[in-house]
Amino acid sequence: MPLMLALCVVVGIFIGTFFARHFSNNRLNIINSGSNRLNNLLQIIDDQYVDKVNLDSLVEKAIPQILADLDPHSVYISAKDVQTATDDLKGSFSGVGIEFVIREDTIHIQGVIKNGPAERAGLLAGDKIVTVDDSLFVGKKVTNEEAMHRLKGPKDTKVKIGVIRYGEKGVKQFTVTRGEIPTYSVTATYMLDEDTGYIHIKSFGNNTYSELLIALAKLEQEGFKNLVIDLRDNTGGYLQAAVQMANEFLPRNKLIVYTEGRKSPRQDYKSDGRGSYQNIPLVVLINEVSASASEIFAGAMQDNDRATVIGRRSFGKGLVQQQMEFTDGSLIRLTIARYYTPSGRCIQKPYVAGDKGYEEDLLSRYESGEFFSQDSIKHTGPAYHTGIGREVYGGGGITPDIFVPEDTLGMTSYYRKASMSGLILQFAFQYTDENRTKLNAEAADMHMLDKYLKSQNLVEKFAAYADKHGLQRRNLMIMKSHALLERYLHSRVIYNIMDEDAWIQYLNLDDPVIKETLNVFRRHEAFPAKPEESISKKLKTAWGINKAYINHDINRKYRLRA
Repeated sequence: MPLMLALCVVVGIFIGTFFARHFSNNRLNIINSGSNRLNNLLQIIDDQYVDKVNLDSLVEKAIPQILADLDPHSVYISAKDVQTATDDLKGSFSGVGIEFVIREDTIHIQGVIKNGPAERAGLLAGDKIVTVDDSLFVGKKVTNEEAMHRLKGPKDTKVKIGVIRYGEKGVKQFTVTRGEIPTYSVTATYMLDEDTGYIHIKSFGNNTYSELLIALAKLEQEGFKNLVIDLRDNTGGYLQAAVQMANEFLPRNKLIVYTEGRKSPRQDYKSDGRGSYQNIPLVVLINEVSASASEIFAGAMQDNDRATVIGRRSFGKGLVQQQMEFTDGSLIRLTIARYYTPSGRCIQKPYVAGDKGYEEDLLSRYESGEFFSQDSIKHTGPAYHTGIGREVYGGGGITPDIFVPEDTLGMTSYYRKASMSGLILQFAFQYTDENRTKLNAEAADMHMLDKYLKSQNLVEKFAAYADKHGLQRRNLMIMKSHALLERYLHSRVIYNIMDEDAWIQYLNLDDPVIKETLNVFRRHEAFPAKPEESISKKLKTAWGINKAYINHDINRKYRLRA
């Protein structure tokens, strides 16, 4: 019996080795030899290196370098950063319920989330956090990461926060019991005019589809007949959220997107025909920051001739990542496939592993004139065709049906320096903090607050503030950029005092992309075509450069939450 068992083992090893070599092209041996070399190297370093080495730290630094040699989106996330990296997409996190910025090495509370733990404890917008759990928390150690680390925590745990309140002496102490804080994908829902509903979506997370349905129900009550979905500056998120959204607008059995990779067989995602808004005229807005899931949705609508896409060419992120966790809680997101739109376009823009040019692509587009002229767009892929025969291109994002260039009218070097230096943000926050009581009294709605701000001549006050903080006054440039400066200043104060919805509504008031969108609806050029309109008429529509302009708000960013 022992002899028989030994013989079976030998035969088994022989068969296994044969199949490994001849049917796997020696891949097992390659993997084993590679991992052995890495393990041997670490062991040699541990045994013989001149100084003591933290091998965990060494591995932590090596993994990102290995992944960086694959593609721009295969990444490593350390255990301590996992929560921060996933909170925005999960739909909620556990924390104190404040929105904050860091100014002069101090946390300034910009907003207190309604009915959240901080509001219940008595914290107010404008408070400056100076202590956390009786420890001084000001100075260089105050970073975004450290602030969130100290303020976030498990539900029902307590944190003691000391604040300085404007107009009051001493440090006020509050004990806050952490709770679940919702994060929203849909950040604005309102009527642009009596017929046109508008929904702004800033990311694709777990709750995006349910939030979309709520937004649509709200617009339904207001009698909308046309719909705008704004995906500008939406950097993406979960594939499934984009598929669910697209399903709501497409008839049965329409291809939404498909994925395919070397080890990932083609997988098609199709509509099931249960969507409630399959025939409403639809416009989708995109720009150069719209990426990933945003491009999946926009591409599905465009290739199925379901929506008119307006704006500028999207980012071009079409790689599918699979998330894999390590035992220590860290994880990698490894690219396993590519996205393809229904016409067969690959969304991903070209890249060379390790090439910095990929990261600087948006700057290159700007310098080449792509933001200002559709003729400057360089397509790297072949032409594809939509269902009715319109030409569309792959190899780098979604090119809109109607191009709206960035406006340079009123742009001066003074405005650029004011924007990029952060001085506008600093002034707007200081002005808000010093005038919060009066501003709150004027904030019954966004229009009233804007009217009040116009009477305060913020541009002049900012120019004086900036001059004291290193930006020399340039009266002619200030006059030329007055409208841009006023728009930026007012938008930040409205953001500080009200909410994201009001901020977006304000920015949309004179947004040329929105104006062109409304014109498209008035001309009945938004897909789907009305029955009396023929396909030939659609094909003759000028989908090229439209003589409208856009002032790209380079600060469409969101406050940190804890």
